[in-house]
Parts: sequence; structure tokens; C-alpha cells
Amino acid sequence: MLRILSFRKNLVVVHKRKELCNYKNLFSTTRDYSNTPNPDHSDCHIDGTRSLPRLMDLPETLWPSTINTLKNWILVQFIIRPYFDRDFTISDFIIGAKHALQVISSKLVNGEFAALSNFVTKEAIGELKPTIQKLSVAQRKQLDINKSDIYFAFPYQVGIIFDDDQEKVQKRWVEITMVFHILRGLTEMRNRGEEIPWNMGSLPEYQDKVFVCNYRFKKEFTSDAESDWTVNALNHFKPIDLVRENK
Repeated sequence: MLRILSFRKNLVVVHKRKELCNYKNLFSTTRDYSNTPNPDHSDCHIDGTRSLPRLMDLPETLWPSTINTLKNWILVQFIIRPYFDRDFTISDFIIGAKHALQVISSKLVNGEFAALSNFVTKEAIGELKPTIQKLSVAQRKQLDINKSDIYFAFPYQVGIIFDDDQEKVQKRWVEITMVFHILRGLTEMRNRGEEIPWNMGSLPEYQDKVFVCNYRFKKEFTSDAESDWTVNALNHFKPIDLVRENK
């Protein structure tokens, strides 16, 4: 029997927006399609559809949850560190996750699915491959992420999974869903001494440069069977696409 301490919610939250004048309002949607059919994969965004199709059936998350943040801290401090990995820290994990995002996104752009096997689970690659192969060249380029363009990253959800079916050894995993906010060209902006405008969400010239990536990492911590961190689900999307399709 699997026991999951992940605090997941099967909720669909869609906020209708009439104005694009506030950064927080523009990028405040969290959507869960776990109980709904996959939406149509369209290349066009003028009529409200997406400029970048959904890569996998994974909830689209933009902002931290106060409740989740507290629960994440409890799981890390009182379960993961004492019983799984005493050297584990969220700050170190985020650094590694940013690097993984850059490597994985680069391989997705180039269609290097065999090379992804060290970073992404076989099941996830099987789901990603047909979608990536259907993307146009322009759409593939949108997937490429430079980790220095990430301006905000946080763990949205930490989960612990136990498998009680084993008589002698209890199998256990840790699963962490990361959210990354990316501004394409941020590296160049900072090299020129520029910073992100506080009202970026209301400026049209930035709206198509902002991307959000959701990556779910999983690692086995079973005694004598510990694995590396791998990604078992991921999505890249533009917050402005969510706004356009829900107008």
C-alpha cells in the first residue's frame, strides 16, 4: 500500500481577468487539469489559444501557497533531514534544480530524448516525445532556458511517499514540485545594468518574454537503493497565455 504525505489538492482554480494592469493579477493563476481532458494544442494565441502547447498533464502553478510552504518546512525539518538525508537543504536543492532545468530544456529543444534518460523518467519521456516532435522550430526555441534568466524559484510542494507492501524494507521517496519564473533576456539586461521593472506585468514588451516552468523531481531514499533526483513531470508555459485563453 502506498501512503503519500504530499498535501496535493484536486482543485481547479481559474481566475477571470478583465485588465492586464497589475503584475500580481497578471501572473496569479494556478490550474489543475488532473481531472479534465487535455486541451487542444494550438500554435496561435491571437484568438485566446496558446502560443506554446502544454507539454504534460501537470497542474500549472505560478505562486507559492502559504499553507504548502509551512507544510514543506515541517516535512523537511522533521522527516527528510532526520530520517532521509541530514545534509538536505532547500537552498542547495534549488541550485541543483535550476541547473537541471537548463540541461533538460536544452535537450528538449534539440530533441535529444535518449540523453534525457539520466534526468527524466522513462514514462515522462514517453509522454513528452510526441508533443515535442509536433512543435514548430519557433516553439522549440521557447523551451530553451538559461538558468541565469531565472528571477524567482521556489518549491511549491514537498511530498513523501511510503510503500508498505514490502515486508522487510519499506520503500520511500521524496517528491518536490519546483516553480521557476524566467524572463528571457534577463542576463543581458543585468549585464547592461538594468533591472526588472516593478510593473513588468503591465508592460506589453515583457509579457511574451516571461515564462514559468513547473518541474516535479523525485528521488528514492530506500535503504541500499537510493537513487538520483529525476524529473517525472514538467511543463513550460507563458502566464500571458493563461490570461488570453480565459478572457
